[in-house]
Amino acid sequence: MDYIRVLLVDDDEIVRMALTGALEQSGFVVTSAAGVPEALKLISGPEQYDVLLSDLHMPGAGDGLTVVSAMRHANPKAVTLLLSAFPEMTAAVAAILQQADEILVKPIDLASLIEIIQQRVTCGPRGKRQIETVASILERATESIILEWFARMETEPALMSIPMSCEQRCRHLPLLFQELIARLRSGQPVGAKEPISANAAEYGAQRFRHGYTAAMLIEESRTLQMSIFHTLQKNLGTIDYSLLLIGLMTIADEIDSQLIQAITRYASEARQAPLLSSQPSGAYVS
Repeated sequence: MDYIRVLLVDDDEIVRMALTGALEQSGFVVTSAAGVPEALKLISGPEQYDVLLSDLHMPGAGDGLTVVSAMRHANPKAVTLLLSAFPEMTAAVAAILQQADEILVKPIDLASLIEIIQQRVTCGPRGKRQIETVASILERATESIILEWFARMETEPALMSIPMSCEQRCRHLPLLFQELIARLRSGQPVGAKEPISANAAEYGAQRFRHGYTAAMLIEESRTLQMSIFHTLQKNLGTIDYSLLLIGLMTIADEIDSQLIQAITRYASEARQAPLLSSQPSGAYVS
C-alpha cells in the first residue's frame, strides 16, 4: 500500500498536533515543521512528499509562499495547500493561487480537510507553473521599468526643469540594470563591499554638468526603486518566493551603493568647479 506523505508546516504547536493526529488517523504519513527554516531543510532533504500543507502567515523570515516555492522546485508533482486565517485577501488570492493549489480558510473542518487532500492527490497539482527569479523578471522587464521610471520623472516639475532628452536622462539605466542583475545572480551577501561602478560615477558627473542638485539624484534613485518594486508586484504570480526577500534586500543595497558612488563623483565635480573657473584664461588643468 502506498501511503500519502504530508509535510505539515505551522508555527502553532496545538494546530500541528491536532492536524497531525487527524491526518495520521486517516492513514497519512505526516512530517511536521514549526516554521519556514525547518520546512526548507526538510524539503531539500532526501524525503519526498506528496502533499504540502502549510500555514500562510508565520513569524520570522518567509511565509507559506516561501515554502510552496521551495516545494515547486524540489517536487513539482506535490500538491500544495495553504491555510489562512484571513478569508478575504482580494487581489492577493489570484497571485497566490498561481503558486499554490488551494487556499483553505481557518478554522477548517478536519473531515473536509482530509477529503480535499485526498481529492487533490487523486487529481494531481494544477497545471505547471512558471516560476521566475527576481533577476529573470528584471532582465525581461528592463525596458518597461525604464519607461515607467521616465514617466514618473515627467511628473516631477523640479527634475523636469532641467532640460534633457529622454536618451540623456535614461542613459545610465541599461548598464545599471546589467550590474544589478549580475549582483542578484552572484549570490553576493547584502552589505558586502561593492565593486566600483564606473557607470554610477559617470552618472554622478553627468548630472552635475546638467545642473542637478544632490537631492535630485536621490529622488531619481528613490523613484527607480519604486518602479522596480512595482514591476515585481505585478509579477507576484510567478516570483520565486523562496528568493524574494533576499532579492529585495539586494536591490535596495545595490541601488543605494550606486547612488553613493554617483554622489561621491558629483561632490568631486562640485569641488573642482571653483578651481577650474579660477584658472587664468588658456590655462591647462589636467
